[in-house]
Amino acid sequence: MQDAFSYCADQVRTADHDRFLATLFAPADRRDALHALYAFNIEVARVREAAREPLPGEIRLQWWSEVLGGERSEEASANPVAAALLSTLERYRLPAASLIALVEAHRFDLYDEPMAAVADLEAYAARTSAAVIALAARILGAEAGPAAAAAGTAYAINALLHAVPRHAARHQLYVPIELLERHQVHLHDIFAGRSSGELNAALAELRSLARRHLVTTGERVKALPREALPAFLPVALVRPSLALLERGDAFAPTELSPWRRQWLLWRAARNPARIAG
Repeated sequence: MQDAFSYCADQVRTADHDRFLATLFAPADRRDALHALYAFNIEVARVREAAREPLPGEIRLQWWSEVLGGERSEEASANPVAAALLSTLERYRLPAASLIALVEAHRFDLYDEPMAAVADLEAYAARTSAAVIALAARILGAEAGPAAAAAGTAYAINALLHAVPRHAARHQLYVPIELLERHQVHLHDIFAGRSSGELNAALAELRSLARRHLVTTGERVKALPREALPAFLPVALVRPSLALLERGDAFAPTELSPWRRQWLLWRAARNPARIAG
C-alpha cells in the first residue's frame, strides 16, 4: 500500500505542485491521505485530455463512480490511485458521495456545451474544487464546508480564467454564456483567440466574482481551527494570479513564477490572513 501512496505523491508533485507544497505544512501522518485525494482529483480533472473523445472519457469516469460505489474492487486494488484513495476513505470516513458528485461534475468537461449561467459555474466549482478543499480539511481533522465553498469557487474561477486559451482552442466555454451575452461578446472571436473590449469586460466581471468569494473566504477562514489551514493554502495564489490576469491578454495569461508561488504559500502558512489576501 505504501507504494500506492508514493505513486500518488509523485503524481501530485508533478501535476499539482502547489498542492504538493501545501501538504508539506500538514502533519506528516496526514500527507499520504492528502496525496491520495489530490492524485484522484488530478486523474478525474484531466480525463478529457487523456481520453480526447467523450465516449472513452465517459467510460473512465463511470469506472471511478463504480469504484467509489464499492464495485470493481479487484481492479481498484491494482490501480495505485484508487487503492490509496479507498484506503483514505475508510481511514478518515470520508463521504464517497462527495467524490462521486465530483466525478459526475467533470462529465461537463467531456463535451463542448458552454457553461450557461454564473450559477452553473458556481455549482460546478462547489462540486469540484470546493469539495476537494472540504475533504482535505476533513483529513486534517476539521469540518470546513462553508469556508471551502467560497475558497473553492474563487480557486476554480481563477484556474478557468488561466485556461481560457486552452479551452477556446478546443471550442469549449467555461465563461458563462449569460455573461458573454450581457457584454455582447462574439463567440467566434473567442474561438479564434481574439481579444476584444467586450471580452475583457466579461472576464473582468468574472474576476470580480472570484474576488467576492475571496472576501467571504477571508471571513470564514478566521473561524477555522489551525489544523485545517493546509487545505486552504493554495487559495493564497488566487488574488495575485487575478492581478496578473487583469494586466495581461486573455489569450496569453501570465503565470506566477515558481519562486513566488512558493513564497506566497509559505507566507500564508505563517499568517492565515494571507490566504484570502
